[in-house]
Amino acid sequence: MRDVIRWKHAALLALAVLAAGCSSNSKKELPPAELVDFKEEVVLQKQWSRSIGDGQGETYNMLVPAIDGDTIYAGDVNGLVVAMDRNNGDVKWKKELELSVSGAVGVGYGLVMVGTLKGEVIALDASSGEEKWRARVTSEVLAPPANNGDVVVVQTQDDRLIGLDATTGNQRWLYDSSPAVLTLRGTSAPVVTNHLALAGLSTGKVVALNIDNGVPVWETRVAIPQGRSELDRVVDIDGGLLVSGDKVYVASYQGRVAALDLQSGRQLWQRDASSYAGVAQGFGTVYVSLSSGTVEGVDERSTTALWTNDSLARRQLSAPEVFSSYVAVGDLEGYLHLLSQVDGRFVGRERIDSDGLRARPLVVGDTIYVFGNSGKLEALTIK
Repeated sequence: MRDVIRWKHAALLALAVLAAGCSSNSKKELPPAELVDFKEEVVLQKQWSRSIGDGQGETYNMLVPAIDGDTIYAGDVNGLVVAMDRNNGDVKWKKELELSVSGAVGVGYGLVMVGTLKGEVIALDASSGEEKWRARVTSEVLAPPANNGDVVVVQTQDDRLIGLDATTGNQRWLYDSSPAVLTLRGTSAPVVTNHLALAGLSTGKVVALNIDNGVPVWETRVAIPQGRSELDRVVDIDGGLLVSGDKVYVASYQGRVAALDLQSGRQLWQRDASSYAGVAQGFGTVYVSLSSGTVEGVDERSTTALWTNDSLARRQLSAPEVFSSYVAVGDLEGYLHLLSQVDGRFVGRERIDSDGLRARPLVVGDTIYVFGNSGKLEALTIK
């Protein structure tokens, strides 16, 4: 098993590059598509900007900010955690952990949580930044921990889910799952409710656990590995799960985008897709950033594509986010693109960070928050 894990880790970065939409059989990688001109209909106006240390760093990290009330929290690869007023960017507190952070930021119920490459989870007081506890888990943490006020749920690179006591950090339970032989670099972030802990796994499955004891409630396979080589059979769920009402939305690499019933795991609909970024949902439509660079709007009732925009081919898109009447998505050159929810046409574009935009944008009300790879955090509104 250790040999398998070593092989898996050695392939992580290469597979992250493959996820940009290149075929493993391609003789020559095609460059990112050139940006097309369009008539600008929407102009974004910067409200404030802050620099968060070294941002994502030099490796393929997926550090994302988090918002709780009027505070936005962000962290960098070297362990800097910053709490800011989300309305004006004023810094409330800073904490230097001096650790290699790889899973950030989780927030809720008075805690700010990060995970490290060495398999640690650190919980800070949300109001002061004071460290509350540290806990050791089984392997590196590549996604933000989640918290329902009683249990902190952590997903590790080796496809385990661990429940920690939110007050002390002591382990309450562990769910063990055999990981795929090869995976992309990253994991989906767990999602918690009052009763369930949900996660997407490297094997293409979604699992829901009883959050009190870690016992499985249901398990649903979203993607089935296919192909001769292990590269062809990679079906990671890396883009995270989206819970909306009584549905769970999920997309896998080289698999499908699907909607599941939250309580039973029953598959409500599915559509062939390949995504390592994730989905957004609104007004009866699911929006997905495909690994090829195509953005689709999928009708939930018919599961057909209402529109497709393939002008961002090979531009390594972030997860989409619904913003006002638009769909926002970032790319590898740091552009934030706004697409119409109606037909997918470009309506606006703003360059945020020349190092790229990997993290999903965050939206609260009329403001969109964008975290660039170099650590630039901007709040923007429609002018």
